[in-house]
This record gives sequence, C-alpha cells and structure tokens, in this order.
Amino acid sequence: MATLGSNTGTQLTNDLATYLNQQKQNANGTLDTTQLAAIINNYLTTGEKLVMETNVTTNSVYKQFNTTDVVPAKNEVVTTGLWSNGSGSLYTFYTSSTTTIAGASGSTTSPYYYNVYASNLTGSSPVEFAVTYGEISGAGVPTTAIDQNSTLATKATYFQYRALLTDSADNFFTFYSGSTPDAFASDDFYAINLSRANYRERVDAGNWSISLSGSNGLFTFIDDSNNKFESNTAGLTVYNIVSGSLNLGTNQNATISTYTASNGVGYGKFYPDFGILIFSPDALASTVGSELSGSSQTSTYDYTQLKFLSAIQKGGNFEARRIENVSTAHYFVRVNNREFNFSNNPTYTDSTGSFTQPTFTTDPLSYITTIGLFNDANEMIAVAKTSQPIAKSFSKELLLKVKLDF
Repeated sequence: MATLGSNTGTQLTNDLATYLNQQKQNANGTLDTTQLAAIINNYLTTGEKLVMETNVTTNSVYKQFNTTDVVPAKNEVVTTGLWSNGSGSLYTFYTSSTTTIAGASGSTTSPYYYNVYASNLTGSSPVEFAVTYGEISGAGVPTTAIDQNSTLATKATYFQYRALLTDSADNFFTFYSGSTPDAFASDDFYAINLSRANYRERVDAGNWSISLSGSNGLFTFIDDSNNKFESNTAGLTVYNIVSGSLNLGTNQNATISTYTASNGVGYGKFYPDFGILIFSPDALASTVGSELSGSSQTSTYDYTQLKFLSAIQKGGNFEARRIENVSTAHYFVRVNNREFNFSNNPTYTDSTGSFTQPTFTTDPLSYITTIGLFNDANEMIAVAKTSQPIAKSFSKELLLKVKLDF
C-alpha cells in the first residue's frame, strides 16, 4: 500500500480533476485507463507503480525492473590462487630459452629481465612472473666505454623500480639493519615482478611464500603482514620480507624465524598493490648461498638475475594468492504467462507475415536463451546466457536470476 503526504495527495487530486474535466469536454467523454494510471504513477515509486492488465499479449522485447526485482550490489572480498591455472602453488619454472640455467639466451631483454613460465611450452603458455636484477651504478653489464651499445640495463632497472616504489627523496632501497628498520641502504636488489593478469587487484598479503635453495640449503620466505603493517613515505602499502613459514594445513599463524640474515641485513620488501617482491642480494648471499651475491662485473654481461632464478627453480615451491573486492548484484527477471511468447527470429514467420507453424496462432511457443541488461539510455551493459534454451508459452511463467559481478 502506497502512502502519500498531504501535499502530494493534493497535487494528485488536482491532476486527476484536471484530466476528468478535460474528458467531460470531449465529444465522447470516455476515460483512458492508461492515462489515469500514468497520472497516478507519477506520484508512486517504481516498486509501487500500477501495472495495467489487458487482454492483449505483449510483443515487447524489453521489460523494466521494479525496485523489488533488484538486489543492490554488495561488496565481497574474494581470495583465489594467483597463478594462471587458478592454482595457489607453482612448482616448475621455465624460461623461454632453456629449461635449465646453463647460460644466457642473449635475447634483447635478457640483460633486463627473464620471463618465467609454469610450462616448458613457453610459446603458448602465459608468463607467471619475471625476475630481474638492479644495481645503482650499472654493475652486471659492460660500461659504455667497453660496449658503446650498452644500455646499462641494471642501472636502468634500479632507477625504474626506485622511482616506482620509493619516495622521491630516497636514493636507495633500504632494508633492516640489525633491529633497525630501513637502516641498510642497498645499492642492488633482486626483484620478482608478478604478472599483472595474475595478481589483478593485489597480492594477498600474508598468503604467499617462496622457497629458495642454494649452497647453504633450502629456506622459505614470507612477509610480516601478520606482525607489522607499514606505509612508506610514498604512501604505498609495504611489508618486510622475512624468513619463516605460513604453516599451511594447520590452525597456527605464520611463523617468523628472523627479519635479517646472519650479517644483519634485512631480506627485502613486499609491495602487494604492485605484485613486486624486492630481495636483498647481501641477505640472500649470507643465508641461501654466496652465489647469490650481487655482481661487480662491468666488462661483460653477467645476467645476474639468472642466479636468483636458479635458486627459485631449486627451491621448487612458490605459493601465492590474490585478493579482490568484488561487487555482486542480483537481478530477478520475472516473465509472466503473457510475455515473451513470440520470437523475432526470421524463421518464425513466412514472407507474408504468417506463422510458419499454424498452431502458433492460438498457442505460440518461444525459447529463451539470452537476457540482456540495459541502462536508461537503452545501452546494453551485460548479457546473461541460460545453460539451455527454456521453453516459454501462455501456460508457463519463469523467474530467472541474473548475478552480476563487477
């Protein structure tokens, strides 16, 4: 039942009186119930508006939703496996040039980074992540004095990531030094850059771990999001990379073994919104193996990132999940017995406009396969498909629910 305020009720009464007076002046003096309903509907909300019932079957291909037909969007936090196959675990790591790390491919991107795939069919497989090495002075590649075509790839990489992830006043990436955060200024780093298509909105902090193996053994690294939240001066969400375990399969929280290596240097930083993990070569060399120390080579291409990729391959386990905020709305499409019983398919009628099936004259039949959602400008914004065609006739009514995630 609709309740009108006194002012609204007076306006409705005046509008109805005006219409009735106009009709009295007409020759036939008949009342048009459609116009009466339209006048009344001007003062009712969408869910309360009058619907005119007639004995005429509607051939319309559109139907307007009432407010009761739409459940407004609700935000849901969804976490899923990050890797391209939907899994949260990655155990194999390949490059496009070779399945081992016997040498560098020599491609134009090799001095900068290596793409990593889950399958050795790299020509048809999606990239899972890339590994790179950055050094502030350009070590790891020849100087321009030795190779005039050198682009100083490691220096360019260092400055690119520094500009993206640190404040403009920061000259270095900084990690833990002993028990002091951001006290160690590092002139180089290893980086894992997760595929944007994989992590989508952001990486699920506290829900990733990577195993690295070297001459000192196997070690697992996670972030400290369960223990500390940071926002750097650039306003970016950032966590520390630490040695520890997620304790998957148990009801225990993640365990942090240590924030620093035996030399007192922190392991690195994690930026969930960018899908980037920055590792300190000094800390990894002290913990995982000395072969992970950074490069000082300036005469030839060292392809330093391959040392890091080798440790990832030998570790053989990269767990990661992504997290997204998903808005979900529900639309209830109510199809009564007199609606959508005819089809606009050209085969439904012949060249004279008669039904190709004579029985359709008194008992039409159609099949619903698609529902289109339109905005007020009559622009289609979403399409839903039924799992199979649904028969529709005068003797059937349907209620279809469309779930829209965005």
